[in-house]
Amino acid sequence: MGLFSFIKDAGEKLFGTSKDVQAAQAEPAKLPDLNAKAGSAIKTYIETQNLGIQNLAVQYDGASGKVTVTGAAPSEEAAEKVTLCCGNVASVTSVDNQLSFPPGTASQYHDVVSGDTLSAISKKYYGDANQYMKIFEANKPMLSDPNKIYPGQKLRIPAA
Repeated sequence: MGLFSFIKDAGEKLFGTSKDVQAAQAEPAKLPDLNAKAGSAIKTYIETQNLGIQNLAVQYDGASGKVTVTGAAPSEEAAEKVTLCCGNVASVTSVDNQLSFPPGTASQYHDVVSGDTLSAISKKYYGDANQYMKIFEANKPMLSDPNKIYPGQKLRIPAA
């Protein structure tokens, strides 16, 4: 799928704080262990989404904030959701999604800004504000409520 960029300070707090990351960068000897723990936390988070990923492997590089994920996804949609799972975690700045999947229709992505709603995003991409549930469904289970999106979050916009 490729490399996707994300906002470092937005997202789920699965491991430590930005102060913890800075402290780890100051002590390079601790970085490999912290990277392994962070990778494991992200992998566990992906697995809890029940996306059907086989042979999932997650590597996290705290120095760059990059997550690399490998394995096999049952669909392009599942692979895209894995990208969002990884990228919408605090301290992650980019995701290199190397998952394999059967061919399908590509989606777009939207970076949420202040004032965005799923209806407004739906109007922008589909020309119809009432199609917001399509976006909500495409981002489940990362989204639990159509009214709970936040600036800096990246959303998957499925093809019309």
